[in-house]
Amino acid sequence: IFGVAVGNVLQGVPFHLTPDLMPIYEGTVAAKFFGLLNPFALLAGVVSLAMLVMHGGAWLSLKADGAVRDRARRFGATAALVAVAAFVLAGLWLAVGIDGYRLAEPAAVDGPSNPLMSAVARDQSWLAAYAARPWIAIAPLLGIAGALMAWRGLKAGRDVSTLLWSKLSIFGVIATVGLTMFPFILPSSTAPDSSLTVWDSSSSHLTLFVMLVMAVIFVPIILAYTSWVYAVLWGKVTEAEVTENSDSVY
Repeated sequence: IFGVAVGNVLQGVPFHLTPDLMPIYEGTVAAKFFGLLNPFALLAGVVSLAMLVMHGGAWLSLKADGAVRDRARRFGATAALVAVAAFVLAGLWLAVGIDGYRLAEPAAVDGPSNPLMSAVARDQSWLAAYAARPWIAIAPLLGIAGALMAWRGLKAGRDVSTLLWSKLSIFGVIATVGLTMFPFILPSSTAPDSSLTVWDSSSSHLTLFVMLVMAVIFVPIILAYTSWVYAVLWGKVTEAEVTENSDSVY
């Protein structure tokens, strides 16, 4: 579902903003739902699903043994190749079949947070970003190389390095989307000037301050209990351990 959502965002979402910044999503209920399940969005969903299966296979390969580990390696390796193929196909599709967005005028980075003050054009490929900022090509290359190295590691049984490469691959794929779309966050396919960018989509000062306070309080708590969970579940879960502790491990 996450991948399908990202695929739709790359194509642009059919909405517009009223003068008082009320978002209006266009189309009937059925069109709204089934329109989201378009071919490119489904392909993006395949990329997302394959990445998660690859990463899950790498994690299970590290944590389990025996038949579970062998199946995890087999499915994870297959998913890694599927992820690479689908990711490359999606990139080619973006290059030749989907129009990207650009700011027709320089962004007012210190202006009011009002999307309607931006002028947006839709007259070039998303991949024009790579001509303007060649260094961002490292993101898709990392996504592809990480998945291929994870595939190689799963086939060779190198559990720790495989998990690391899988993480880097996922980071590369997600970074590819963000760097390709920058500065757009949610482009509008029906009213490009209503598109949301990083310059005009911020919340109010009060909202941001409240979120800062919540983050200062709760992020350390989340890190603490997550670290505790990892400490408790450290090491492999073996078949012998499950058999010997069948009354307590479930």
